[in-house]
Amino acid sequence: MTLAAGWAMAARAQTDAPVAAPVETVTTTAIPSAGPVYVAPDAAYGQPLGGWDMQAPVTELGRQAYDLTFYLLNPMMAAVAIFVLILLLYAMWRFRASANPVASKTSHNTTIEFIWTAAPVLLLAIIAVPSFRLLADQYDPPAADLTIKATGHQWYWEYEYPDQGGFSFDAVMLTDTESAERGSPKLLDTDNRVVVPVGATVKILTTASDVMHSFAMPSFWVKMDAVPGRINETWFKVEREGVYFGQCSELCGTKHAFMPIAIEVVSQPRFDAWIAAKQAENGITPELAEAPAAAVVPVTATDTPAAAPAAATTAAAPAAAPAA
Repeated sequence: MTLAAGWAMAARAQTDAPVAAPVETVTTTAIPSAGPVYVAPDAAYGQPLGGWDMQAPVTELGRQAYDLTFYLLNPMMAAVAIFVLILLLYAMWRFRASANPVASKTSHNTTIEFIWTAAPVLLLAIIAVPSFRLLADQYDPPAADLTIKATGHQWYWEYEYPDQGGFSFDAVMLTDTESAERGSPKLLDTDNRVVVPVGATVKILTTASDVMHSFAMPSFWVKMDAVPGRINETWFKVEREGVYFGQCSELCGTKHAFMPIAIEVVSQPRFDAWIAAKQAENGITPELAEAPAAAVVPVTATDTPAAAPAAATTAAAPAAAPAA
């Protein structure tokens, strides 16, 4: 519920309520600076367009949170607000001074007090059941197909792919000219994008090197703080190919607004090609990338040299002095 309410207040985007979208093929263009893959932005997904609606969710949990917000929380809040307004207007008219020259001496009404205590409890229970189910799904992810470590710096993100040889790269916001050349929205694209395969469960490990940051992707319904000295974890599973933009959502200094996140979701073959290019760029061979971590070999007693025996030393006792 907390996640749904937070995004409902902060997110911006579509004018039409989104529906579940199948995996789609998107336009890709080879651009040397972007590696072997470049996904052109789609104005309908992954970026804010203004208005009061939220960005179209492209994950299953995102759709659940969207439905919870728009089909339960919003109607319930509207109904409560209208009901309270009607009660206030009725009280202003019914108990106006001209109609009630003598004030009522009623001290309490047990029935009414029971109703206004039970009604909020019932409403909270209705909200709690789907909210707790959503929270349980968020904190009980399936096995990860891909792990990415995101480290926040002032003011850019650094990404590492530990399962693909441990290569890493920085992602810095594009200038206005570079964004225009790519056809990307202003202040949202980066020189290097994160690339993930469509339909894969991606685990994101977040941390920071200086101050607190926050990794936020509105269209994924993902937001996780990046705290120095600590590793936090979140996950997503995107069902549609495309490029999606996010932001640092924790005030982190003077250039907090210039710390975007750009994630390309591509087919598995395109992802494999991108990984191969990155490994070649960083001098990582396939054997090295797939090699398991070195095993810790226990040291046996025969491997340990025996301790040298202590040298026996005896001090000669001084001869007794002759009697005078």
